[in-house]
Amino acid sequence: MYTVRKVTDDLYWVGGNDHRLELFENIFPIPRGVSYNSYLLLDEKTVLFDTVDWSIARELVKNVKDVLGDRDLDYLVVHHMEPDHGGSLEEILMRYPNVKIISSEQGFDFMRQFGFNKVDEHEQIIVKEGDTYSFGKHNFAFVEAPMVHWPEVILSYDTTDKVLFSADAFGTFGALDGKLFNDEVNFDRDWLDDARRYYTNIVGKYGPFVQDVLKKASTLDIKYICPLHGPVWRSDLGYLIDKYDKWSSYVPEEEGVMIAYASMYGNTEYAAEALAGQLCEKGMTNVVVHDVSKTDISELISDTFKYSHIVLASVTYNLGIYPNMKDFINDMVALNVQNRTIAIVENGSWACTVGDKMQDVIDEELKLCDVLNDRVTINSSLNKANENDMHGLVDAIIDSMKKNRELQEKLNS
Repeated sequence: MYTVRKVTDDLYWVGGNDHRLELFENIFPIPRGVSYNSYLLLDEKTVLFDTVDWSIARELVKNVKDVLGDRDLDYLVVHHMEPDHGGSLEEILMRYPNVKIISSEQGFDFMRQFGFNKVDEHEQIIVKEGDTYSFGKHNFAFVEAPMVHWPEVILSYDTTDKVLFSADAFGTFGALDGKLFNDEVNFDRDWLDDARRYYTNIVGKYGPFVQDVLKKASTLDIKYICPLHGPVWRSDLGYLIDKYDKWSSYVPEEEGVMIAYASMYGNTEYAAEALAGQLCEKGMTNVVVHDVSKTDISELISDTFKYSHIVLASVTYNLGIYPNMKDFINDMVALNVQNRTIAIVENGSWACTVGDKMQDVIDEELKLCDVLNDRVTINSSLNKANENDMHGLVDAIIDSMKKNRELQEKLNS
């Protein structure tokens, strides 16, 4: 039991970590790796909660065998059938031919779609919202969580030990490397950025569904949250739930400015840096600047969810939006970004059309996003003629923040 960790007296973490995978879902960089969490309950009946990605199936099999000892595996609960969790399902079924499978109806459909036809050799127990099941002294209630972030997802709640098995909800990128609990790491310093990047890029589109789950969770007395990626939470649960509440309701996490720029020869970049400097001079130092050609899209989206104000600074390209900026804006639309104040800086040596084109996308496809009237238009490079416009944009951003604060204070009073 070298890598196994005990969660509660009867519950064990039997998952593993993957440092070899470079791109999660073959798109999101994970330089700190990722954990695949699986949990094993020893009660009158033995229960495995989810499996792991095929890449670490051998570790899962060893851990399960070590914890079970001479006992058989009685149940396998499948909360979520995405291959990073369901990839080892058939390996478990082959090794434990008597195991019964518990999942949602659509979960079983997905098992067959992925070619796991061995499930039909096992007893299948379909659960839905409100169903309960007892494994001995531990009694479980099941909660449907469709589109968090797949339609078949269920959560389960151990009413005995107050443990919520949350599937992909409350997960994060990053390998655990021996640590398991949130109080064994400095989450705010070392994990929050990855947690935000994980949520916003993978689940971000489905905020209303996450809000539904949070409402259900608020009725439960939860002492532990066991997600399928990242640390197990056993303290300061309010911190994590508050983050998820903000992200899923598209409320900015912080008052601040993200400046995303698209620059061919450095002139738009210079304008972005000038804007950042002037904001800091006026006291707004919570500013980040990103080159959309070099910054991974997942980081851009993460900061879009984090900050209240977004500045899009782009050069005109083929009479339109610079391709990498266009990709970023399209991702904002795809991930349902809302409730942001957006400013535009446009550049063009002739036929400067990019500002209008960016504004058209924002007005037509982004919900509840305000575009400041104080647009800065640059012809090739920043010069004296733009000085007042830049000052005006800085003042407009700071004034917008002040008005947002005043409005929030009225709503809270």
